[in-house]
Formats: sequence, structure tokens, C-alpha cells
Amino acid sequence: MRILLAGGGTAGHINPALAIAGFAKDKNPETKILFVGTKRGLESSLIPKQGYDIEYVNVEGLSKKLTLKNMKSLFHMLTAKGKCKKIIKNFKPDVVIGTGGYVCAPAVMAANSMKIPTIIHEQNVFPGSSIKLLSKDSSITAISFDESRKYLAGAKNIVFTGNPIRPSVLSFNRNTARKNLGVENKKLIVIFGGSLGAAKINSVAIDYIKNKSYPKNSQIIFATGERNYDEMQSIIKKENIVIEDNIKIVSYIHNMDEVLNAADLVICRSGAITVSELAALGKPAILVPSPNVTNNHQEYNARALSDNGGAITILEKDFNEISLKEAVSSILSSEKAQREMSEKLIAISSVSALDIIYGKIIELTKNM
Repeated sequence: MRILLAGGGTAGHINPALAIAGFAKDKNPETKILFVGTKRGLESSLIPKQGYDIEYVNVEGLSKKLTLKNMKSLFHMLTAKGKCKKIIKNFKPDVVIGTGGYVCAPAVMAANSMKIPTIIHEQNVFPGSSIKLLSKDSSITAISFDESRKYLAGAKNIVFTGNPIRPSVLSFNRNTARKNLGVENKKLIVIFGGSLGAAKINSVAIDYIKNKSYPKNSQIIFATGERNYDEMQSIIKKENIVIEDNIKIVSYIHNMDEVLNAADLVICRSGAITVSELAALGKPAILVPSPNVTNNHQEYNARALSDNGGAITILEKDFNEISLKEAVSSILSSEKAQREMSEKLIAISSVSALDIIYGKIIELTKNM
């Protein structure tokens, strides 16, 4: 089996591709893997670190406006498609898989034009422009949220797979995790804004802690993000904020898999992989979508959970100590509410994405 994968720009597009590659290699160690990416995206560092070969093309995003810059982007897209055809001829893949980002488009378009089976995978509820474009001709469009169907009119073949969930996050026992963290008899609230942190979440969390708005029988783990840690510590010192024993403030949660399993409530952004992991674990959440992302996709992701009763979505403009306190209270004051939210999350989740995607790869290539 020979698999060509294309996805790049951000870790959200690259990590699913790496997960698919790793799963395919585990299933069949003889599988040959090649990636296509750009030198500007994170794929240029993340993929080689995992030991995979990568070919580079020069491509950038297209806008709908007819501008000089867009004409240049179109030229790069066409030349990248031509280079992808050459890569395909040399590598001879049995299937080409795109996981989003600009580089996904020329690789999958080239494969479609050469009648090679293709799978594209969308991590977010609202599909990116590349996925929308490619869905009309690709063999399979894999979606992570059922709500995505309504945004993919004209797609050739849609299959619900869910997002690839890291096996490590599913392997922890909740009771063991809670014992390890010393929170057996407390409600564990976990607050984070991603690896770099989120200024708004940090600001509200500090006010929440400062005014002791949290439930009495609770333990809080608050990750500021590495770039914001010193600033948060400075604010704590400047405002003489007393950090009680039940509050742990860190720059980064290195044992996130364990912490998520132990958590009773999670307060965070709503990136695709994050919300998929929360759903898979059945973790009630307060989601604060980042307003600074393409197509506002984090709000779509958050609504997929909150509209199904598994989370509360608070837009950043409405997120403050009061709205946070009310949301936390509405969830943690009722064991029944927590249980029902957990059940609703698990009902809409999928922990079998890699199995399903690999099964489709086998289906598409078995007659080749």
C-alpha cells in the first residue's frame, strides 16, 4: 500500500494526517507514506520529526476577489497542481488523502484528474474552502461532525468518521487519574486557552479566582499558556491575589490526557480536536470560541456540542466573571445535569475515526 497525504499550515490539519499515516503503518508495516506540504507551514517541521518523507510545493490561499495578488495565487495553485502530478507519477500512490489547508487542494485535484482514489477529511463543523472545492470530485469526503453535511451540497460521497482521537487520551481510567491528581472528593475544573494561551480566557479566569467565584468544593487547574505565564504571575503579585491551595496555575498542562480524564468541567476554546476529545470523553464544557479564526469555525464547533446539550457556548464578547460563574454553577450544582451532558456528548462522538478511514482506504484500493 502506498499513501500520499496532503495537509498543512496548522497542527489542526497536520496531526490528523500524521494519525492516519501512523495507523496505516501499524496495520501494515510495509505501507509506504509520502507527504506533500509547503515550506512555510508547520508541516515542514512536524512531519520530518515523525520520520516521514515530504515533498514541497509553493501554494497559497485564493480569495473570491479578482486582484493582482489573487492572480498570483491562482498561478501558484496551477503550478503546484502540475508539480503534484509529477510527485504522483513518481510515487505511484494507491490513494491520496487530504486533511485541509491550502496544500491539500493541488494534491487532491491532481489525483482526481488522474483517476486515483481520494479521501478528504474535514476536522471542523464548517468546512474550509479547500474541502468544499474538493468534495465534488473526491471519492470520499470524511466529516467529523454530522452538522457538516448541510455545508457540503454537491459532495460526491460523504462519510461520518469523526476526528482521529489520540489513543493515549482514551487509555486513562478516570478514577485512577483523579486519585493521581488528589481530587477524588472534589470537582475538578480545568481552564486553558491552548498551548499559547488565550488573553480573554486568562483575564476572566484571574478575576474568577481573585473573587473566589468558584464552587467551594472544587479544585482548579488553570493553564495560562507559556507566553502569558509571567504576565499572569505579575498581575497576581500586583493585585495581591491570594491563591488558595485548591488553585494550581501553570504555564502548560504536560499531562493533559490524565487531567482531561479526571476533569468534571472544562473551560476552553473550541478547536476541532479539542471538542472531539471532550465529546469522546463525555466532558461537560464551557466553550469560548476564538473570534480570530477563518470562517468563524470555532463557533460552529462549539455550537455542535452546545446545541446538542453537551456544553455551554459563551461568545468572547459575552465572556466575563459573571457569565462564567453562572455557567459553572448551572453545570456543577447538579449531578443529574453533569450526567445528562456527558451522555449527550458521548452520543454525538466518534472514537473510531481511524478505523473507519482505514476501512475506506482498503475499500477504495482493493480492486486496484
